[in-house]
Amino acid sequence: MPTPRKRAILIVDDEKTYAELMARTMGDNLDCPVHAFTRPFDALAALDKLDVGVIVTDYFMPQMNGLEFTRRAAVLAPQAVFVLITGHNLSAVEDELSLLTPLKGRLQKPFGWRRLTDEVLRVWPGSDAPCLRVATPA
Repeated sequence: MPTPRKRAILIVDDEKTYAELMARTMGDNLDCPVHAFTRPFDALAALDKLDVGVIVTDYFMPQMNGLEFTRRAAVLAPQAVFVLITGHNLSAVEDELSLLTPLKGRLQKPFGWRRLTDEVLRVWPGSDAPCLRVATPA
């Protein structure tokens, strides 16, 4: 019997090195596919080809902000949940954030891969969350 396909993590951040680093470290440490995009429109176009569990999106991006991206992506991937990452104060959009029901988590930059991984696993929808590949010290 074939092994069921693991749902993926999608990362959208306009800072290329940051997006690639997050994707690489999460991919090395979780047993699921991780896809990184630096352009929100490219990520939206790919959603119909990917089975995504969690989408991690930056807030400030040139093409569209993370709120708009979340609104659009939630229509294309209604089974996915979202984690918003940012290095800025978002108190001005707090009311708008609270109305985005697919948004299940937020992280303030900078953070390490383990903190992001913990947040992704915390909000993962369903019972098929990926497992950590790294051994924890005894």
